[in-house]
Amino acid sequence: MKKIRAAIEGGAGYTAGELIRILINHPNVELSFINSNSHHGRAVSDVHRDLLEDTQLLFGQIDYNAIDVLFLCQGHEKSKIFLKEKDLPQRLKIIDLSTDFRDGTDGFIYGLPELNRKSIINCSRLANPGCFATSVQLALLPLAANGLLTDDVHISSITGSTGSGQALSDTNHFSWRENNVSTYKPLQHQHLDEINRNILKLQSGFRGNINLVTLRGNFTRGIYSSLYTKSKQSKEDLQTYFRQYYSGHPFIRLTEELPDLKLVVNTNKCVLYLDKIGDKIFLVSTIDNLLKGASGQAVQNMNLMFGLNETEGLKIKGTGF
Repeated sequence: MKKIRAAIEGGAGYTAGELIRILINHPNVELSFINSNSHHGRAVSDVHRDLLEDTQLLFGQIDYNAIDVLFLCQGHEKSKIFLKEKDLPQRLKIIDLSTDFRDGTDGFIYGLPELNRKSIINCSRLANPGCFATSVQLALLPLAANGLLTDDVHISSITGSTGSGQALSDTNHFSWRENNVSTYKPLQHQHLDEINRNILKLQSGFRGNINLVTLRGNFTRGIYSSLYTKSKQSKEDLQTYFRQYYSGHPFIRLTEELPDLKLVVNTNKCVLYLDKIGDKIFLVSTIDNLLKGASGQAVQNMNLMFGLNETEGLKIKGTGF
């Protein structure tokens, strides 16, 4: 099979770095170009130093006629400007990792494979989901698909420092983050828009509120989401709904024991835990924010868009210790 020719626009950040690491080791991909306005002409391995001798690429301009897929990793509100300014080939597939097109505008398909796999297979423009949105939705999709959301949903979700991006700020500085936990954007995180939109697509009659409290953790990567809502279903029936919904989805793992972040860090997995406590269903959903929450999911989507097995290039060793 001819290799997929790929390029990355905006190649200096954490998300792009993970994407580069996956693509240069993907058996069906040739990573041809990586552009970064802030590092033009520099060796990619000078910026992503763990890639020493793994790639000889330099940051430079992209020949859009010489590639099959373009990943946009430029940050939020920049992708729309980029696409308006560029005259890109119609045949070029685009995977955007920003928030710009997650509402389905401009022909973009929302790229959560466990929700939209059939649409993703046939699309040419894809909006990769947000990291919190991925973790939360994967816990709620089986419930919404079976019309089982009948009350408010309460969520506490903590993320590592890489979720804030690479640019230095007061809240991701080591001296502030270490031995510290804080809440931010409680009940108004931007990922709530896509969560609500997609839950309503599955269960249009849902009238409850999805209450999301997001926290900054004193670790580098991963998202750990705890959720609860009222339910009349038994634990056994709920487990059946989850197993049926995720049958055939290779990156979802259902566990009988409370999970921890090390089960998913450096993998494209989502580990889900379910319990029934009194009249409430209690759920845990944990992912790596840079992989299943960003770059790994982007490659999973690329695999589907090009007719590959969706696990190709993503059988990544976790970090158990």
